[in-house]
Amino acid sequence: MRVQTASLDGVLLFLPTVHRDDRGLFTRTFDSKVAAAHDVHGAAFLQDSQSRSRLGVLRGLHGRSGDGEAKLVRCAHGAVHDVLVDARPGSPTFGQHESFRLDDVDFHHLYVPPGVLHGFQALTEVADVCYRIDRPHDPSKDIAVRYDDPELAIEWPLPLSTISTRDAAAGSWADLVATLTV
Repeated sequence: MRVQTASLDGVLLFLPTVHRDDRGLFTRTFDSKVAAAHDVHGAAFLQDSQSRSRLGVLRGLHGRSGDGEAKLVRCAHGAVHDVLVDARPGSPTFGQHESFRLDDVDFHHLYVPPGVLHGFQALTEVADVCYRIDRPHDPSKDIAVRYDDPELAIEWPLPLSTISTRDAAAGSWADLVATLTV
């Protein structure tokens, strides 16, 4: 498994080796030694979750307040356009965003440090996204920014087909920044 650094500070892209033959394929989706070698403390991951989305569905942009939440994100089935936004006030890449294609061909996955917002759009008829997080989910710590915030100017590849009421009502980037710098 190889690891590449992304342009956002602390974000890593894990590139597992996929072994294919006439039976199908095999790939390792997590290796604690590789993670530890890149200061990702895999033993701290406590919870796995999975979402399933239809073509054009957009989820995000989500994060956690306080100490945040580190996560390892991968697309187990289908493909997604995955977007990260750095919401860490002291970070050299604060306010910047970066996007990645995650799919069931290459099985790349992202290490998302605490304080980085995450969202994605399904690019295939069905897309299953798996999340490995380092602490139990606490809904009282949820934060969100609208996917179409003009200040962030994120380009999504498809027309929006569906978004949750909560995500559609999310606040602006400017509103979140005001709460982070108080």
